[in-house]
Amino acid sequence: MKPFFSIIVPCCDVEPYLRECLDSVANQPFKDWECLLGVEESKDKTLEIAREYETKDPRFKVFTGPRSGSCSASRNTGIDMATGEYIIFLDGDDTIVEGSLQRLHDKIAAHPGADLYPCAMQVIDEVHNRSHPLRDNYPAGFSDELTGPKATLMIYSLRRDPCPMLQLSVFRRRHLVENDLKCLHGMKRQDSEFAPRALYLAKRVIPIHEPFYRYRLRSGSISMSAKKTDFFLKDYAAILKSLFAFHAKISTEPGFDKRISAYWARHWLMWIFYRWFSTRAMVGTSRKYRLEMLRQAFAKGFADFDALVKATTLPRRVAAYFVELFVRHPSLAWLADVFFRFVYNPLTWLRKP
Repeated sequence: MKPFFSIIVPCCDVEPYLRECLDSVANQPFKDWECLLGVEESKDKTLEIAREYETKDPRFKVFTGPRSGSCSASRNTGIDMATGEYIIFLDGDDTIVEGSLQRLHDKIAAHPGADLYPCAMQVIDEVHNRSHPLRDNYPAGFSDELTGPKATLMIYSLRRDPCPMLQLSVFRRRHLVENDLKCLHGMKRQDSEFAPRALYLAKRVIPIHEPFYRYRLRSGSISMSAKKTDFFLKDYAAILKSLFAFHAKISTEPGFDKRISAYWARHWLMWIFYRWFSTRAMVGTSRKYRLEMLRQAFAKGFADFDALVKATTLPRRVAAYFVELFVRHPSLAWLADVFFRFVYNPLTWLRKP
């Protein structure tokens, strides 16, 4: 019999945290689950611990892979292996709240068959030793059913994160498989590419606000290792290339709401303006490397980018022109830097409330 939940856990060098993570699953009163442990080549005893749990409980299933520096490969393999109706992504250094699987099951069973159930997340901040508000992208108490496009616009109207962490939602496996929703291989920021597509393509979205996930903010994690301005630049080049192509494809479909183009343009262009052309980026990263990475984002040309730029405001369209100038004419790249440093960036700060 197929389990209700498939819990996918990428694991690499998480020996100090893995027992707590897996115990938080094993000790759930709700028992109808399988837990797929994707263990990449580790320098500690992560694999030994995972095998120990697999030996004690057949619901834990271990698969291994080479070290990739990302959760993507394990998550993608987990999706392919999963037999459960609903998928939960859990990182090997995080935990699930006590009793939350039963509460999730009951709320999903009351409204079955949605493609995506956005939930809430508790943050355990071990770096700054302070409390954080509960993370929930939807208004407290809001429980109406939405389509993916309507949910996308709601997030925009609320000025919430357009690409929340995968762990904030429970996904219907059929939704992921039928839409070929996979994480970009090797990406450290895979949520930024995966989440907008997964949300928009969902036929039914039902927020349930269950704070089932505990996210550990710790030193040594990927997110806390981003000290240099260029740490995620290669990731964002690949992410933008994919998202521009995704928008170009779905924006021509009948009934597409053009307000979504404006929303995505605002956020995705902002990534370029900040990560390639903020004063911090220009001071901390060489022009040669910024050009190399931006060329990767436009490896297939500018048609997809131009389709998105049409939906944005005049100031952003002008800034987008200088982005293209930067890539098309390297000898004039300095001119784009001058524009952003002395014109666009100062005006942007002046417009802030």
